[in-house]
Amino acid sequence: MAADARSPLDTAADGHVPVMMGEVLESLAPRAGGLYVDGTFGGGGYTRAILAAAHCGVRAIDRDPDAVARGVALADALAGHEGERRLEILQGPFGTLSDLLHDAGVSAVDGIVFDLGVSSFQLDEAERGFSFRADGPLDMRMGRDGPSAADVVNHVSEAELADIFYHYGEERKARRVASAIVAARGESPITTTAQLAAIIRRVVPGDRSGIDPATRSFQGLRIHVNDELAQIEQAIAQSLDLLAPGGRLVVVSFHSLEDRIIKRAMQGATGRVPGPSRHAPGAMTSASARPEFSLLTSRAVRPTQDEARRNPRSRSARLRALERHAPAARPVVPAPEYRS
Repeated sequence: MAADARSPLDTAADGHVPVMMGEVLESLAPRAGGLYVDGTFGGGGYTRAILAAAHCGVRAIDRDPDAVARGVALADALAGHEGERRLEILQGPFGTLSDLLHDAGVSAVDGIVFDLGVSSFQLDEAERGFSFRADGPLDMRMGRDGPSAADVVNHVSEAELADIFYHYGEERKARRVASAIVAARGESPITTTAQLAAIIRRVVPGDRSGIDPATRSFQGLRIHVNDELAQIEQAIAQSLDLLAPGGRLVVVSFHSLEDRIIKRAMQGATGRVPGPSRHAPGAMTSASARPEFSLLTSRAVRPTQDEARRNPRSRSARLRALERHAPAARPVVPAPEYRS
């Protein structure tokens, strides 16, 4: 069913700009009667596009209560517009994908899409504490539960802070940043994004890239607070199990840590791993095994120059996709003839 200008499926309805929308739809290839998962609902851009592309169903997942509220409103509006419910919202981390779908009565799906990282809504709402562009409470929790970013910077040891900034933020001055934070919190608690950004800028010099010196440390802190990398690993592994024959997995990531996990998981699923030694036990078996999946993208797909110009947040995006093979038809073996 095509979406008209008044349809809830209008992807420009709320001003949210989904990244690489055309490439995502081409890779996912929604079809009528299919069931799809938007594992990171956020602003609902992908969900709207999938539902508009084919008369199919979507189960959308998000752990952010604000995103869930937006999703419920969209599901209700869509049901009122079309007279049926094609969209269901499931609340929880996407790393619990299997459990969430199982509880919703779903055991297999025709496609899954993830848009990793922080949504535009979270970045634009100062009170969520994800960005230093506007001062706000130092929170960063996507699900609004568990320790906040303020809890971490005020109570975690200097060594652990340095590890967070180095491993998750890829900040080369991680020890210097951690030392500055510990010194500052000794005078007074660090409670706002502006406070933390100012501390980091004092010890991390700017460079010719034009990237704010606080960017990498903020990324590392956010990833730690939300356990993002473990969530991604769990979600991809579960997605591979959930895809029906012919089903597709599409993932858009935004930095090398995410993309590395996606690339490794997809290469493993499609058998693109270094071959074993021919002298190794079982080498012949593993070498002849036919993988269940095939890559749809031989390398990461990047946004077009036009999109990167129109939507600066898309510049670092990378898309990877794979497909589960349909089962091969088994040859018919004639029954043996017996003579008396």
